[in-house]
Amino acid sequence: MAVTTTMADAQSLNDIPIIDTHIHLFDARRPQGVPYAGSDVWKKETGGVALPATYRKMAEPLNIVGAIELEASPWVEDNLWVLEQMETDPLYVGTVGDLEPEKPDFAELFDRFRKNPMFLGIRCGLIWGRNVVAQADDPKFIEGLKRVADADLVMDTANPNLALLNTMVKLNDKIPNLRIMCDHMMHYEPKPEERAAYNAVLKEIKGRPNIWGKLSDMENRDHPARGLTQVKDRLDVLMDCFGEDRVVFGTNWPETWGVATPAQIVALARAYFATRSRAAAEKFFWKNSLRFYKWKKRAPNQPSL
Repeated sequence: MAVTTTMADAQSLNDIPIIDTHIHLFDARRPQGVPYAGSDVWKKETGGVALPATYRKMAEPLNIVGAIELEASPWVEDNLWVLEQMETDPLYVGTVGDLEPEKPDFAELFDRFRKNPMFLGIRCGLIWGRNVVAQADDPKFIEGLKRVADADLVMDTANPNLALLNTMVKLNDKIPNLRIMCDHMMHYEPKPEERAAYNAVLKEIKGRPNIWGKLSDMENRDHPARGLTQVKDRLDVLMDCFGEDRVVFGTNWPETWGVATPAQIVALARAYFATRSRAAAEKFFWKNSLRFYKWKKRAPNQPSL
């Protein structure tokens, strides 16, 4: 498919403020190290250090006015470490942390962390040796997620595949008021034999307003040479599923480092949304993030609905 978007079309969106809903913070210099330290290129170039000041330098020239950190560690104490890192920099409006809903101490830990307005929810998926597909049948896991939903906080996923997407439908059946964000939807490209089932689950998700899509990894790490022409069809499929009211922007920095910089990812996103309406672009780049995560404004340049 030919793409007729011009540079001028994309640049016309430069004034729209951006909330990056997916970055990671960590510091491998700590005595205990870290369980995750970014992409291989990032680790080689920085030694595995990703702190607020580094991302801010990249974000400000791009009109990124706010960022949400996604957990990069299964260690409970790192929820506090992240909150402490963000506390002094108002660019950061929240974190989606890591707590295990099925554990006996979940209620106590969750109630402690959610007192901080920057603690926006938790992440569950195919990560850290955990399997949300199996967990969805655990009554204790469901009980914990109901606590998240009743607190008006959110759940992000990790590492999408066909089984995970079908599990999100199951969780939506069990906990209709839980806001679910399916992360990195562009990173999962179904195999030919999965295509029919993938189309079927997207059709099911389309009618479920509390299941959202994060169009992170749109630069596509498996095919780094791809530009808008190569990814537009897949983006169109996801936009048809989630609609312009249930998609958000994320760079996945610095996991994507070595394939694409934040500047390149923002440019690709602007080029795509230049093929749609300005209203859709505003929803994608910031308005929908506010509706989903309900983050609190911390800086004067952060927009309000």
